[in-house]
Amino acid sequence: MEKALIAFAAALAVGVPSIATALAQAKIGSAAAGTIAEKPETSGTMIILEAIPETMVILGFVVAIMIILQLA
Repeated sequence: MEKALIAFAAALAVGVPSIATALAQAKIGSAAAGTIAEKPETSGTMIILEAIPETMVILGFVVAIMIILQLA
């Protein structure tokens, strides 16, 4: 039972930030498309702003690995 809870915690550590990142990127992506249509020179900034929420998923993955390694 304990291993199942640890696996569930690791899944939550990746799943919740993934959902939040998807919602954030949906909003940022639509705003970036409008901004780039009006000012094409802002494309580099918009790409960076689109990539920033991905750090939440990466950190969630790191936390999940740390949780799983405690299982051993």
